[in-house]
Amino acid sequence: MITHKQFPNHKVYEMEIGGRPFTVETGKVAELANAECICRYGDTVVLTTCTSNPIPKAGIDYFPLTIEFEERMYSVGRIPGSFNRREGKPSERGILNSRIIDRPMRPLFDEELRNDTVVTCTVLANDYDNPVEIVASLGASIAIASSDVPWNGPVATTNVCHLNGEYIINPSADQRNACDCFVCISSTFEKVVMIETEANEAPEGVVLEAIRIAHETNMEIVKFINGIVAEIGKPKFTFEKAAVNHELLDDLMNYGLDQIEYALDTPDKNVREERLTAARLDFAEKFADKYEDFDTHIEVCLYKMQKKVVKKWLLQGKRVDGRGMDEIRPLDAEVGVLPRVHGSGLFTRGQTQVLSVCTLNTLSAAQKLDTIYPEDTKRYIHHYNFPAYSTGEARAARSTSRREIGHGALAEKALLPVIPSVEEFPYAIRVVSEVLSSNGSTSQGSICGSTLALMDAGVPIKRPVAGISCGLISDQETGEWRTFTDIQGVEDFHGEMDFKVAGTTEGITAIQMDLKNRGLTMEIIADALERCRKARLEILNEIMLPCIPAPRAEVSEYAPKMLSLKIPVDKIREVIGSGGKTIQKICADTGAKVDIDDDGSVFISAVDAAAAYAAKKMVDDICFVPEVGKLYYGKVVRILPIGAFVEIAPGHDGMVHISKLENRRVEKVEDVLNLGDMTWVKFMGFDEKGRANFSRKDALKEMEGK
Repeated sequence: MITHKQFPNHKVYEMEIGGRPFTVETGKVAELANAECICRYGDTVVLTTCTSNPIPKAGIDYFPLTIEFEERMYSVGRIPGSFNRREGKPSERGILNSRIIDRPMRPLFDEELRNDTVVTCTVLANDYDNPVEIVASLGASIAIASSDVPWNGPVATTNVCHLNGEYIINPSADQRNACDCFVCISSTFEKVVMIETEANEAPEGVVLEAIRIAHETNMEIVKFINGIVAEIGKPKFTFEKAAVNHELLDDLMNYGLDQIEYALDTPDKNVREERLTAARLDFAEKFADKYEDFDTHIEVCLYKMQKKVVKKWLLQGKRVDGRGMDEIRPLDAEVGVLPRVHGSGLFTRGQTQVLSVCTLNTLSAAQKLDTIYPEDTKRYIHHYNFPAYSTGEARAARSTSRREIGHGALAEKALLPVIPSVEEFPYAIRVVSEVLSSNGSTSQGSICGSTLALMDAGVPIKRPVAGISCGLISDQETGEWRTFTDIQGVEDFHGEMDFKVAGTTEGITAIQMDLKNRGLTMEIIADALERCRKARLEILNEIMLPCIPAPRAEVSEYAPKMLSLKIPVDKIREVIGSGGKTIQKICADTGAKVDIDDDGSVFISAVDAAAAYAAKKMVDDICFVPEVGKLYYGKVVRILPIGAFVEIAPGHDGMVHISKLENRRVEKVEDVLNLGDMTWVKFMGFDEKGRANFSRKDALKEMEGK
């Protein structure tokens, strides 16, 4: 006997977001997970699950949270293009989406929780216009909030764009591509906890208003999630907080807090590390015999002591390196620092130093994408490398980290609005930023260095872009807070915010904001934007533009020379030739490479500019179509009793009838023209068989009239 499966806990919830229904379905699938939900927004569907290990993980000093964003190619009706025809590692955009989900949620967990927790967002269907990252973010928030994992959420995430003077909630793909400002905002009911922005030199006021609208939308979504949790949420489990030997911490505070203050009070990271090492050795000599678990707890105690000092100083307006709260560290910029490469820039801010290198290539070198998103190629690519030596660590290199991918994407997003169009500059462009030294805000250093490298390479960017970060310290008890410009490593590590803003003299191009507290008010956000605006202008006007005031007029001698032209679509076949013979001959004769798109766009590249122009002339000659009534200067290539054939371009000749040679009767063609003579002719049109007809008589008459 067969019985039908019952789903007694199956529930469906719905609200409207941006004028479209958002649906949450629970209690029907993945019943062994701690919590689950299927979220639908238009035809975008994401399954989210939350699982947590009931036993804390031993021997770690962090909360082991993992956010997985699983892209499935079937969600857009595709088969993966890999050899195995199955999904492999996440795409770059998939990793960025997992970071968008992770970053606002992580600060809301208790930092002393040690239970492995995994949130998995599986994309089941994707319609492009209803943003999959928003659906996944909301699903993750609902799953965690309704699970038994302790959490201070929920959070909600909303996209807002500014287009034609209007703010649009969760815009379509076309609206996002056309807008001048796009923000992705995560927030609790009270405060903003994550900001991602891409903009086309948008004013600070436009960005701030988009953030405000997104936060207001999130407040309604948080109410909706709280309603779901009130109905199906599980009681949160209790956990034993990560052990800290408070007696040891108190002894260290009383004995050695002044040593920590002395260690931190220097602008040099190397000196700071030496002093901290000396303090640690002194503490060990003093207390290691007294406390058997000294080695287990000393690192946590040192962290808490440093945090106490940094927080106290910053709230007093004092920084560890003695700078003012709005003062930028010493800056330096150089270009052309490497031979042979197409462009290079070295940017230094204090002890943060980034070398960016630009490489130009043909459009065929653009990155081909095999993802669930509509974009299939990427012409401008930015990669960011963060080696261990940049922080003084002795650690072997590993595969590219999610952080490196995120920072590279931020720099790419910051510079994309100023990259010239393919029609203006028909190159594929790759910039690699090598972090040589890291003491805070390397991502913003990579933006400055990459701008220098692009200009050094002769890329005609619209305007230079610079990046700067703003930090925050606050006192939860008093409500007092302070922001400060250009955070260094120790301020990032012990502070509460890394608010990164990139832009030109005209406006913002990108923002990425990370938090270690429970969120920001609109007042703090406005203050941070203004601080970053002033600092950005200072960097651009006083350091970068004096280094290289404009992109170089020509690309490097080692870069391929690129030309582009447009030919009629019906001429593509002629240029390619039967079996590709014509285009192969052009490439063989000139040494150039010729690529043709289906719309008639032709891209010619060669190491030698003369070769590129020779290939262009050959393509122009094939596609040449004379204009009726226009004069041409040509060569006599054949003589018949009835007239002469004149070639006005390679492969393009036509008949000048004997009656059209002179303004008088001509008995013999040779009385006027001989083989090899050059003469002016006027194009009169094609005959019924498609043959060109010229008139020398009309050409001479017109020239005499002039």
